[in-house]
Amino acid sequence: MSFFRFVGAILFLVAIFGASNAHLSATFYDCTCPNVTSIVRGVMEQRQRTDARAGAKIIRLHFHDCFVNGCDGSILLDTDGTQTEKDAIPNVGAGGFDIVDDIKTALENVCPGVVSCADILALASEIGVALAGGPCWQVLFGRRDSLTANRSGANSDIPSPFETLAVMTPQFTNKGMDLTDLVALSGAHTFGRARCGTFEQRLFNFSGSGNPDPTVDATFLQTLQGICPQGGNNGNTFTNLDISTPNDFDNDYFTNLQNNQGLLQTDQELFSTSGSATIAIVNRYAGSQSQFFDDFICSMIKLGNISPLTGTNGEIRKDCKRVN
Repeated sequence: MSFFRFVGAILFLVAIFGASNAHLSATFYDCTCPNVTSIVRGVMEQRQRTDARAGAKIIRLHFHDCFVNGCDGSILLDTDGTQTEKDAIPNVGAGGFDIVDDIKTALENVCPGVVSCADILALASEIGVALAGGPCWQVLFGRRDSLTANRSGANSDIPSPFETLAVMTPQFTNKGMDLTDLVALSGAHTFGRARCGTFEQRLFNFSGSGNPDPTVDATFLQTLQGICPQGGNNGNTFTNLDISTPNDFDNDYFTNLQNNQGLLQTDQELFSTSGSATIAIVNRYAGSQSQFFDDFICSMIKLGNISPLTGTNGEIRKDCKRVN
């Protein structure tokens, strides 16, 4: 990690902590739930053995949670139909809620009413990345859970798979994130799967042109058209976000972008938007996995510290799906 990037991250955290009176700490649960990490890791290891997508599901939930009212576990709530974030357009089809429930149950059995659902998402994301061969980092704790969800915020603040870079950039900068964060966090698509519905508009009728997205590699396009045929029943058809090493957390995602083999429009936009500063970042990460890992750690720490509830704000939910 470069010195300037590291200093920037520290200044960002100081700004957040000063603004919100946040007191997140790596030692927050040392006395109240000292085995929190081993308990969460045990559940994640078990789920990863039967579901290669487990880590990708959790980190998606963490990202989508933090981008709406901050990292407060609001995405996990089952509230009335007008408010639940689960039913927001960017969250349709999201998985991993059952994994969070399993983790919460395991923690409640050992240290009831102590570990927040928001902290579970942060810690399980780090563990899921590490289990897939990615980097480790020190997760800070002390977030509390919201009492409400924000469906309209989820619809407006979370990037959809169909966005241009021009649309995505302010969605990140509005959260205190820069272009390096945007590219680094997009690198989480180095593992996991996506439904046909998140990218099939690129395969046949891109932007109403009647033709495929011209940035898609021709051979890759044929493969995807075979997986997701036009007019087919593609609602529950998945394919790999990373065609080369789909279950590994590595930098192949960025090499794929260089080869015009990014699955989602939001992926390929990072490399194929003419004149964008993101192109150089993609090239840097494609050439250096260690640089990607270093920046990814920095960006994940920034993500996990967006407007947390602390102190007496919110609560520690006993069940992540509902308020106490």
